[in-house]
This record gives sequence, structure tokens and C-alpha cells, in this order.
Amino acid sequence: MSEKPLITYHELRKISPSKARELVRKVLERANYNVSLTSRILGISRRTVRRARDGPLEDKSKRPHHCPKRTPRFFEELIVEEARRTGFRARNLSSYMERKYGLRFKESTIKVILRRNGVSKRRRKSGKGTYRALYDYEALLPFQEFQLDTKHLLDKYSLPKEVYEHIKRRCLPLYEWNMIDIATRARFTAYSYELSSVFGMMFIVMVVLWLRAHNVRNPIRIRVDNGAEFTSGSKRKLREYNELLKPLGVELEAIPPGAKHLMAVVEASHRADDEWFLIIHAERCENREEFLLRAQRWQDTWNFFRAHHGKGMKGLTPFMKLKEKSSMIHHHVLLYPVVLMEDVMRKVGIITEVLRVNQGGKYVFTKCHIFFEI
Repeated sequence: MSEKPLITYHELRKISPSKARELVRKVLERANYNVSLTSRILGISRRTVRRARDGPLEDKSKRPHHCPKRTPRFFEELIVEEARRTGFRARNLSSYMERKYGLRFKESTIKVILRRNGVSKRRRKSGKGTYRALYDYEALLPFQEFQLDTKHLLDKYSLPKEVYEHIKRRCLPLYEWNMIDIATRARFTAYSYELSSVFGMMFIVMVVLWLRAHNVRNPIRIRVDNGAEFTSGSKRKLREYNELLKPLGVELEAIPPGAKHLMAVVEASHRADDEWFLIIHAERCENREEFLLRAQRWQDTWNFFRAHHGKGMKGLTPFMKLKEKSSMIHHHVLLYPVVLMEDVMRKVGIITEVLRVNQGGKYVFTKCHIFFEI
């Protein structure tokens, strides 16, 4: 009985706990059920021998019988449901749950819940199966790369019915013009009652002149989609726009048809506009002036106080990211004034005529806008 087995109890246990206990039972049987002798042969404690002899072969559950600090099952199911529906991970999901339900959960708590319930992270793969970012975020200079898009505010699928009807009834602006800097996530916003390529060019020029006035000297590239308010997918029109913007050091880049993922940064901001601004504040606006005032506050909140968790942001605000980049650009650049494009059109008609090169026709103000002028 002094011979030792070819494989030790501890080595076998790493492979299969049940097989390790079977080994203990066999050695115990050959030792005439002498617990002390069996423990010396296998190099284990007598308690371990008795556990293998009297208990089941499988490991017992290590789950505690009572967990007073565990998240209630109802809330855990709610977190899992929202995580699968939205695709958010712990950090975004924590703020989302507080904003939507008024429930505050730590990021670490949500991480444990998602791991326990097998909620995996959604990933978008390229054609070759590898992951790649849209930009080299760490190497980008502030206000070097932009994404520009418009948002139709009257959207039945994203707004509650009462908010939708209030915007129509009070004749609030219908479209949002939004340009976002990729390096800092700073946004520059305007609103209008209609979409127009004239407004598209005007908005680009206004933002660029604002940047140049605040010591932005590097070339600027702006990515746009193929909407009618920009180039309509026309290569000729894109060349004309780039010729007009060349003296300002600006280059427009139109995405290929169906490549909406290339506008992911600005598209993601549309959802934030719905949930943090329109759903909350639109019903409190009785006229367009009040709407623009609240829109200005929302843009300032976005630029100075709202943390961003996208690629390269690490939870910083655009203001903090601009300071981290150690550029010579003053943070006053983030205080861009939110305007209504029709108001700009009324006050800068001469400049508008210069911008409307080869556009043809004469601009007519919307009836909804004229209603408020009376």
C-alpha cells in the first residue's frame, strides 16, 4: 500500500473533480477504509477523504444561501432586457437606466449582471472579419475631421405622440443641422423649417468661419451623406462645392450610397437629441425663440458637461478633450450660437446670393416662419 498513484489527486481534480473523488474511493477501498492511510497515500487531508467517501462525486454549489446586497431579480431582468435591446454596455447602460427609470446602478454591478446572464457585446465586423475604427482617433487634431448631417425632428417613431403634436401645433423648427468634430465630439447646431442646398452651404460656411476666427488653422474635412441638402450624390455638384470651399481650406467628402455606418458619430447624436432634449424640452417651448434658447442650452451641455464614451473619448467632455489635446484653440470656440437658418437668410441676403452659385430660382420663406413674423 505504500505505492503512490501515477497521477496525484490535485492534478486529477483540475481535470475532473468527480474522477478525483472516484480515485479517493478506490484507494480507500484498497486501504481497508483506513482514512488516515488513504490521506497519506494521496497527500490530502482526512477531511477530503471523508468528503469523497460520504458525499456526492460532483462539487457542491458555492452559491451563498443568502445575498442581502444582491440586486433584486426584477431589476436584474430589466437591466438584461434593456442591454439586449439597446446594445449598451455597463457605462452607457448605467446612465440610461437612471435617465429612463430613475434607477441608479453602479457600473461594476451592471458588469456582473451582464456577465452572469451571458449578455455579450455587439460588434460590427469588416468584410475580412477584423475590427477597425473609422478614424485614427488618437492622432486626430481638434476640428480636423467632421461629420455633418440633418435630422427630421418630426419623427413619429422616436417621439411620444404628445411631443410630436406639440411641435406641429406650435410650429417649431422641423429640421436640425448638426456638425460634430470627431476628435473632441464638439457639436455645432442650427435649425430650419425646410431642407435646402442653400442652407447646407450656408451652414458649412458659418461653422468654418467661426472656427477660423478662433485660431483653427489646419485643413478641415467634412463628411456628408448624399442628401438633397448637400450634393445629392452628384460628383459634379461635389466638385463645385469643393471649389467654392477651397479658399477656406475645406474639403467635402460624400459617403458611398448605402454606407451609413461611415456617419456613425453624428447618427448616434440623433438619438441623444430625442432622449435628452426633444422628449424633455420640446413641450415646454411655446414659440421658436424659446425653442432656440433651450437648444442653445442643450448644445452647451453637450460641449461642456456631457461625458462621451465613444472611441478615444474615455468619458471626457468635448471641453476636457480640447484641453487634453493642448491646442492653441480657446474653449470659447465651443460656444457656437444656435441660429435659425431662415433668420440668417433674411439678414445676409447678399452673402446668400454669392453662396447660391448655379442654384437657380429664388428662395421663398416658409408660411410657418412668416406666421411668427406677423
